[in-house]
Amino acid sequence: MTRIIVVGGGAGGLELVTKLGRQLGRKGKAEVILVDRNRTHLWKPLLHEVATGAMDTGLDGLSYRSHAHNHGFSFHLGTLTDIDRENKQIKLAPLADDSGKQMVGERTLSYDILVMALGSVSNDFGTPGVRDHCIFLDSPQQAERFNQELMNRFLQYAESDTVDEKVDIAIVGGGATGVELSAELYNAVEHLNAYGFKKLNRDCLRLTLVEAGPRILPALPERISAMAHKELRELGVDVRINTMVVEATDKGLKTKSDELIPANLMVWAAGIKAPDFMKDIAGLETNRINQLAVKDTLQTTRDDSIFVIGDCAFCLQADGKPVPPRAQSAHQMASLAFENILASLGGKALKPYVYKDHGSLVNLSRYSTVGSLMGNLMRGSMMVEGRIARTVYVSLYRMHQVALHGYTRTGLMMLVGRINRFLRPRLKLH
Repeated sequence: MTRIIVVGGGAGGLELVTKLGRQLGRKGKAEVILVDRNRTHLWKPLLHEVATGAMDTGLDGLSYRSHAHNHGFSFHLGTLTDIDRENKQIKLAPLADDSGKQMVGERTLSYDILVMALGSVSNDFGTPGVRDHCIFLDSPQQAERFNQELMNRFLQYAESDTVDEKVDIAIVGGGATGVELSAELYNAVEHLNAYGFKKLNRDCLRLTLVEAGPRILPALPERISAMAHKELRELGVDVRINTMVVEATDKGLKTKSDELIPANLMVWAAGIKAPDFMKDIAGLETNRINQLAVKDTLQTTRDDSIFVIGDCAFCLQADGKPVPPRAQSAHQMASLAFENILASLGGKALKPYVYKDHGSLVNLSRYSTVGSLMGNLMRGSMMVEGRIARTVYVSLYRMHQVALHGYTRTGLMMLVGRINRFLRPRLKLH
């Protein structure tokens, strides 16, 4: 029986393995396996909400084992370390418990078709001190670490007698993650005040958003970028553009102009790359940020039995520009990879991938949502903001849920979410 292994249970990987499980696994036409280093799935664009406590991974995370049981595939917990293309095997690192004691040794899994969907991690560009002093938001674990640090800082402030003391937070990177996290932090402050942190208010938070380029949200039109910039300034964010960070220390961020931006909690969200171990893995072609080069069929340039989707794929568009690392790209790639895998099993021709930009939206917590919609709605693009933008923003997550659970279960999950608005606190408080 054909064995298909998908490595990485992010937005694209989980959607793909779910479709393959339903179509092939349930019917006994193929053995479908998901490999991931985590036990649960959380949509990556929502990690900033985990970081501020607006989302609880214990309640909102999706168990891979449970999902696999319900959708016709199997799940292997593990971290990919290497690919043996000659013998068509992947190697998984040993598993250890929290104390470091080894539970399971190194393993190998054979495949007929392999799909790499490992996503991306933050790129610190070799900046000194970043790894030691900044927190990344690449995983739920990192987001939860930030949340714990944040709550500790707020507790210190609430119990302090020093009037002039502030909670100094610096975020490097003016993309969607940095902008959305900035707004969500002010929302967290206001909610915590209602939960007994009486001294907390907007004035206690000194938040600096640092962007090396000439404007925040460079992927969006200038009008949207300017609108978001204005909203953040009104909230109280000190937005620094054209500011390059050259070092992170225990006291804050040092800029190229030799200025120190004081901070006792720092987040690095300034760029992405594929994991370092993927550089030239198994002799496959990679680019400077470790992404695997693929043909328009999403197969690697040097091995047709290996597909790549999502942020770890280096796929060129017709204009010569690479497909941007976005959730919508991963969703589209997952859909085409599914069709092409079925086609390859049936001996049919594979289709080329054509990226369709449906626009981008940025959610400034409950304060505002701004963005642009493109493609099917109208010729060119349409700027949206306010409730319309917020509705579309939420619908993107609902589309992901529908791809995983179907319409009925997603509807029930929406109902439970509305009920929990009355039963659960607005923020995770422990």
